[in-house]
Amino acid sequence: MNQTSDIPIVDVSPLTESTSSADAVATAIRNACCESGFFYVTGHGVSDTLQRRLEDLSSQFFALDQARKDDIRMERGGRAWRGYFRVGEELTSGRPDRKEGLYFGAELSDDHPKVVAGVPLHGRNLFPDIPLLRETVLEYMDAMTRLGHTLMAGIALSLGLDASYFRDDLTADPLILFRIFHYPPQVSASESTDEWGVSEHTDYGLLTILRQDECGGLQVKSRSRWVDAVPIPDAFVCNIGDMLDRMTAGLYRSTPHRVRNVSGRGRLSFPFFFDPGFDAIIRPVPTNHAASLDADSRWDDQNIHEFEGTYGDYVLAKVSKVFPDLGGNAL
Repeated sequence: MNQTSDIPIVDVSPLTESTSSADAVATAIRNACCESGFFYVTGHGVSDTLQRRLEDLSSQFFALDQARKDDIRMERGGRAWRGYFRVGEELTSGRPDRKEGLYFGAELSDDHPKVVAGVPLHGRNLFPDIPLLRETVLEYMDAMTRLGHTLMAGIALSLGLDASYFRDDLTADPLILFRIFHYPPQVSASESTDEWGVSEHTDYGLLTILRQDECGGLQVKSRSRWVDAVPIPDAFVCNIGDMLDRMTAGLYRSTPHRVRNVSGRGRLSFPFFFDPGFDAIIRPVPTNHAASLDADSRWDDQNIHEFEGTYGDYVLAKVSKVFPDLGGNAL
């Protein structure tokens, strides 16, 4: 394990190769999750060509005129919660974000049982008329889903559990959510301004796997101070979410982070959320760690350790606040 900017770097290739070094990787993951809640992932095996193609096609989309982007507005995605939103339409911690973006998820046909039942966050994606973008997004989500299972196997080992612990139940049918964000450049890097690309927040689920371009701008709260998650070539940034915090009784903490783009040019980021199944019941994992119930230690003064129910219950309560107007009609 190497380290930069207080965020560890973990080579996870032994997990994919099933070598005897998997225990060392598990230890590195445990240290990262306990100390910062963030870590860079190398040795992941995701094609660089695929990543570059995704970035190029995404740039093409955001360069379109507003009317063409609006052709796939999220209002048209219905309960599947898919499509495009404009700068300022998404809220984080009640504040408008300075970003525009595309929402995707696992591609499900209209006759899929969950689509027929009208389960929110499930259904078809909305794709713009850009050649190869649909195929590239779906290929990328497949690759990241495989990586998500690999990383969760490493996290299971890091907790002293069988590698298949999460996949056997919690992520047998994971909720897959994928975003492509474009952050226009911001003028000021001053801490006094409220203009954030994304305000301080934690993620909802188990694991976020982020590809970011070369612009930088992601900041992580580490030991009560903010550090830059500088882009590292061929490395993803991973962080754990509220549900893993809840399940490990606070041993693995969902760490606040935020974004401000002062690079002078547009920034692209590609967060992939690998989360519990929508109907999965959130239960503590067997650890010897006593529950951390101090709500004051959370950035938002909320106590996630009080939550009981399915992941669907938790995520719907959260996303309904992201787009309040849309949430009332679609969820």
